Amino acid sequence: MNSPLYKWLQVCFINLMLVALLGIVLRYKIAFALPFIDQKFLLHGHSHFAFAGWITQALMVLLVAWLYEQGVAKAFKKYRFLLYANLVTAYGMLVTFPLQGYGLFSICFSFLSIVVSYLFAVQYWRNLNKLASNTVVHNWFKTAVLLNALSSVGVFGLAFVMATKSHHTNIYLASIYFYLHFQYNGWFFFACMGLLCAWLLKQGVPGDRLKNVYRSFGLACVPAYLLSVLWLQLPAWVYALIVVAVFLQIEGWWLLLRLIKPSIDRIKKNIPLIAQRALVLPAIAVSIKLLLQAGSVIPSLSKMAFGFRPIVIGYLHLVLLGMISLFIAGYVLAVKYISITKFTAAGLVLFVLGILFNETLLMIQGIADLSYQGVPYMNGLLLLAALLLFAGILIFNVGICKAGKST
Repeated sequence: MNSPLYKWLQVCFINLMLVALLGIVLRYKIAFALPFIDQKFLLHGHSHFAFAGWITQALMVLLVAWLYEQGVAKAFKKYRFLLYANLVTAYGMLVTFPLQGYGLFSICFSFLSIVVSYLFAVQYWRNLNKLASNTVVHNWFKTAVLLNALSSVGVFGLAFVMATKSHHTNIYLASIYFYLHFQYNGWFFFACMGLLCAWLLKQGVPGDRLKNVYRSFGLACVPAYLLSVLWLQLPAWVYALIVVAVFLQIEGWWLLLRLIKPSIDRIKKNIPLIAQRALVLPAIAVSIKLLLQAGSVIPSLSKMAFGFRPIVIGYLHLVLLGMISLFIAGYVLAVKYISITKFTAAGLVLFVLGILFNETLLMIQGIADLSYQGVPYMNGLLLLAALLLFAGILIFNVGICKAGKST
């Protein structure tokens, strides 16, 4: 087992546990009184740390691990500074955002986090170019780090609105959605797809046909951002471009599922049962997400969805928990970066139950909000879902520690 990889993964999953702990505090404050905590400030800390400290840190570690497997023997040594730098900026945001919201120190750590993403993109791109082989995996990873850097444009747009104290609500919202889109539909999704395709190539799935999957998603990613700003007055030709982007994404996903189907029996033999099920759920989440995006092409549905907070939160959690977080957990178990023990298995099952419970509650709350009706005990139930998520990842971390000691 690669010792630096195992240690970095331990850090990543501890960070996920911290994200879940903040989620408990946020839900507790909604259900009960917690006057000494600013809900908005804590929410900023929760979201920034989830992006930087958990998902970005984990993806950076896994991308470096892939370089190591390609023969870059000192990969973790070369990226040690950037991995630590990203971790420091993430913890900086974890501490400063709950204390001051968007203040001097939190903005500094946020800016430094962007600088780290730029440096990582440049260094990783160069390392990819130096590799002897060139597969579709390179395309996914290059696009991923590029879109990670591109997402910062949204942050700068948001900073402009705040610095000028202007009342351009459209620019403010468009900047937020720009950042979010190119994070979870760009950096997160393309990095995960690169890892998946790298593994599928080892299972005998033809690389030339996987390029068609990349082409569909690659062409769709930029125009798909416009799905988030359908409330703007967009001309007809732009709307047509959005529809094309939606169909390209569905086509890419359908192509991938068709490619995997003939090899499914061989794939099942190579990964443990718990990892199989952990990877099926993100696939279902992607399918639901693409269907929801297709439905949002209808402007009236889009305005309705973005107007109700539980629907927006449910969608974000579907992507960040159901898609990305579960994929990372399932992937590290499938490729045996982390040993499967009774603790890791039990923790993952509980974590999945927490996700399903949370998404169900948010869906019910969203449907109720459409008719402006409240749901009894909803805040308490959402707090219970947050506790399930935390308990699951806590037990998962115990399993990681025990497996590490036995190894």
